[in-house]
Amino acid sequence: MISLIIGIVVSLVVTIVGTPLLIRLVHKLNYGQYIRQDGPKSHLVKRGTPTLGGVVINLAVVLGWGSSALYRFITRGEVPSWSALLVLFAMLSMGMLGFIDDFAKVRKKQSEGLTVKGKFIGQFILATIYAVLALILPTNSGFPSAQAGMSFIEEPFFSFEFAGKAVAIVLFVIWVNFLMTAWTNAINLTDGLDGLAAGSSMIAFMGYAVITFWEFYHLKGLGHEGFAYAVSDPLDLTIIAACAAMACFGFLWYNSNPASIFMGDTGSLALGGLFAAMSIATHTEFLAIILGGLFVIETMSDVIQVGYFKMTRKRVFKMAPIHHHFELKGWPEVKVVIRFWMIELLFVLIALVIFYGDWVSRSGL
Repeated sequence: MISLIIGIVVSLVVTIVGTPLLIRLVHKLNYGQYIRQDGPKSHLVKRGTPTLGGVVINLAVVLGWGSSALYRFITRGEVPSWSALLVLFAMLSMGMLGFIDDFAKVRKKQSEGLTVKGKFIGQFILATIYAVLALILPTNSGFPSAQAGMSFIEEPFFSFEFAGKAVAIVLFVIWVNFLMTAWTNAINLTDGLDGLAAGSSMIAFMGYAVITFWEFYHLKGLGHEGFAYAVSDPLDLTIIAACAAMACFGFLWYNSNPASIFMGDTGSLALGGLFAAMSIATHTEFLAIILGGLFVIETMSDVIQVGYFKMTRKRVFKMAPIHHHFELKGWPEVKVVIRFWMIELLFVLIALVIFYGDWVSRSGL
């Protein structure tokens, strides 16, 4: 527990202290956000607001987990787990891609950065590296960092190993690419109002902190009563999830309306990559759909809007993603954000109830 507390405290301190320093640096470099012209007109006043805030979020998670890992190494001789390093790789690599995108925007002084093709190629390369390493690297606990299959909770309901190991690796790489692309874009789409993505991500990662801690307490081989999980190094995953939640919490102090800084793609892609990797590492890829329910709604609203418009030349929503629809209906931005946080909290609570119910049913209690 001390290592968890250390991680939480360090992550909070890094964001609280580091964000204003970054704001001053971005102001000095004149790296402000460029606002899409077809969006709500009320957003035009945000033009020039410092961006690249995701740099601090990434740094807070890494330093928070790193401080915790250092404490455990000094006091117990424990070395960092490959599972933790892989999850952090997913976060930092996607964050790096987002940083390149953000930097391109501020350099070109427009709201478009990397091309769709360029971003896709980058995501494909990085997700493929993560997928292959997750299958082949050894772990401290003896359990693999990932399963070659699709899981709702724990055991795969569809295994990729039906056609041999080589095919399983290829199918797993495709599956991981889909998850990484889906979740990075989902959180990126949600990042459209002050504090919306940061607050929703904070709630989602708090949910994952609870799930991973429960898996740690009921890990196979520990002898605790009830169903046991074959998850690799869940305590490390708990600390990372808690650090991510706390990093978002600290960032909200400056990102809440009116925002003093935006996380940019550096933050949203990193959080999406981390969320996807957490779902893979905890064997909850399909439970994550409920846990990140708000992000799914935001993405589906965009898909529905584009698809319906292409078929009928008409729109379902006043504007997509759906948070802009409610803005154009007259809801104040703060009301949209707070209500969407509440929706995400309900999704997390539902996911936790399902997760616990699954454990009870498997335990026969």
